[in-house]
Amino acid sequence: MNQISGPEAQNIKNLFGGIANTYDKANDVITFGMARKWRKKLVKWSGANTGMSVLDCATGTGDLAFNFKSVVGETGSVIGTDFCPEMIALAPDKSKKLKLDVKFQIEDVTSLSFKDNCFDITSIAYGIRNVQDPKKGLAEMARVTKPGGKVMVIETGIITTPILKHIIPLYFNHIVPRLGGIVSGNKEAYDYLNKSSGKFPCREGFINIMNSTNMFSQTEYKSIMGGASYIYMGIVK
Repeated sequence: MNQISGPEAQNIKNLFGGIANTYDKANDVITFGMARKWRKKLVKWSGANTGMSVLDCATGTGDLAFNFKSVVGETGSVIGTDFCPEMIALAPDKSKKLKLDVKFQIEDVTSLSFKDNCFDITSIAYGIRNVQDPKKGLAEMARVTKPGGKVMVIETGIITTPILKHIIPLYFNHIVPRLGGIVSGNKEAYDYLNKSSGKFPCREGFINIMNSTNMFSQTEYKSIMGGASYIYMGIVK
């Protein structure tokens, strides 16, 4: 479990590059806008506050980075990184429209260019399951986070609520790929994203991967919508 291997990096880069222009719209349609609320829950649980420094990995078009920037304010700093040029290329225009000063740069989460102990909080939203080596990615996030700082992860999971565990998988297995395909013109991409969600460890399984890095003094998680997603927090040693 701790040695779980993710998808080949170039395949993921190509996949997200192909759906970049429609990614935000498709995400809102598929989650009925709830993903926006869930990202805000992550920011709140992280304890982000005025003046803090934040690194958001696999930032995509920057949504979680913007959530953090709205909390840390002008005296705080947020950097959004992604290894897919087509995705992150869309973020600066959003930054200008939102009037939120977030820096963006191309980075691979498994090999970050930042020095040790740089950030108060490091985050990744719905990206860790698409990393070729999730354990290495988490270790890198912890490395660049200050001791006592937090690594925050939100990822899809397995439904545990009795009523929802039948309804939501049906929706994601059969409706989501079609909706994603309609909006993006690329049903295969959303077939993959859905299938990868079902295979990736959640709850204690993901906590085990975090703990296997030996970088955290404490790890815990919270369930959202009966397990549709989980927020994980690791406090860096």
